[in-house]
Amino acid sequence: MSRILVVEDEQHLADGLRYNLEAEQYDVDIVDNGEEALKRLGGDEPRYDLVILDVMLPGVDGFEVCRRIRGAGAHTPILMLTARDGVESRIGGLDSGADDYLTKPFDFGELLARLRAVIRRGRLPVTPAVITFGSLRVDLRARQAYRQNSLLRLTSREFSLLEFLVLHAGQVVGRANIAEHVWDAPFESMSNVIDVMVQRLRRKIDEPDGASLIMTRRGEGYMFGDTERMAER
Repeated sequence: MSRILVVEDEQHLADGLRYNLEAEQYDVDIVDNGEEALKRLGGDEPRYDLVILDVMLPGVDGFEVCRRIRGAGAHTPILMLTARDGVESRIGGLDSGADDYLTKPFDFGELLARLRAVIRRGRLPVTPAVITFGSLRVDLRARQAYRQNSLLRLTSREFSLLEFLVLHAGQVVGRANIAEHVWDAPFESMSNVIDVMVQRLRRKIDEPDGASLIMTRRGEGYMFGDTERMAER
């Protein structure tokens, strides 16, 4: 069960978040100020899988809480909440170290989708910024891919699919798993879309006369990897 710290001084909202998150099987703690949040998040061992952090807090505000947490070297995922709707405010939240940003009022379904995505990213193993498979080079930080040093023109969704496959190289990943992690959507509505996207990605990343890096496992899904030489990391 994932453990979440909610830092919110609006009692009604905090209670609503606790009730709804616990109904989704999350373990929830609530604090109403930045100082207490910093105490809860201190220490060497992470106590929480995610922090839902309001910006407008009494005393130490959410931006400062986020900066101090990151300055101390903590990598706990942070989803920031705010009533501010300006671009500069969103940039400020992300620049202070937040992983995602949601403006009040928000739909609880969207909050759930965002926190699932942030928690997943936070649990990914540490990987190199650049991973090479034969002639294919994938720069995860810049979100770019190259074949024989030529930049591949990938859409944002194509790169997200490639990134997911690369991070699970050598493993069979089912279509339902791809739908959940790349589209954050149920498989039933995405099955044809996934197959079409895989075909498009193959045409862009594979050598013209070589074996495909994306192998189909009938009845199971797909597996990514160089058939002659697995990832050089």
